[in-house]
Amino acid sequence: MIKKERLNWILDQLSQQSIITVNAIMDALKVSDMTVRRDLAELEKEHRLIRIHGGAQSINLSNRQEKTNVEKQSQQVAEKKQIASYTAKRIQDGETIFIGPGTTLEFLAQELVDRKLRIITNSLPIFDILKDSNSVDLLLIGGEYRPITGAFVGSLASNNIESLVFSKAFISANAVYKDTVATYSESEGTIQELALNKSIEKYLLIDYKKFDSYDFFVFYKTSDFDYVITDGKLSNDKKNEYEEFTRVLKANEG
Repeated sequence: MIKKERLNWILDQLSQQSIITVNAIMDALKVSDMTVRRDLAELEKEHRLIRIHGGAQSINLSNRQEKTNVEKQSQQVAEKKQIASYTAKRIQDGETIFIGPGTTLEFLAQELVDRKLRIITNSLPIFDILKDSNSVDLLLIGGEYRPITGAFVGSLASNNIESLVFSKAFISANAVYKDTVATYSESEGTIQELALNKSIEKYLLIDYKKFDSYDFFVFYKTSDFDYVITDGKLSNDKKNEYEEFTRVLKANEG
């Protein structure tokens, strides 16, 4: 790949995810650390990105808008369904589980409609999926409503979760970078942290594009999850890298 193509690729990636690491560029373009740093220095000199420790961020990062639930529903659909189907097999009938907000977790809820479970959620979309089930004992955590994601948050939601215990908690996130897990909203992240702390087993469900990326609010450590479940598009090298922190399961590996 010639230099101009590399620079355009870097800018295109920043337009999609706002922050990119030197290692991610090296892996994708098969170039050296020195080449990447020269490319980033040139783009920064042209005021087309901002260099940060270990990578670069978009000039427009501070103006980034949170994606709505509807927008996310059309992204990585096949990967999310693969994750959901695989994850459902790890849930036993009779369990009490927490499912957080997120489109990957909505696909998981669809897999559980006919299961004998007690499910607690602070997600209105997940509640809507499960509300007509004849076998699920369903509890919706109320609180301040965030229409952009359909999640209930705030002190009321926090207080409700504090009194509960779950055998498993299933959480999604916008970004995972090494030992940090992040989302856009502090209020949503806080509820997810509380639910995880009240759970015996902790699961993070994310598609392959969420690795090596950032978002605004870090709410948990990767190493504090028992399992990260992702789709088959995650490279084995990346899987091995993140297994330094926790067990990573690829949904296409049985």
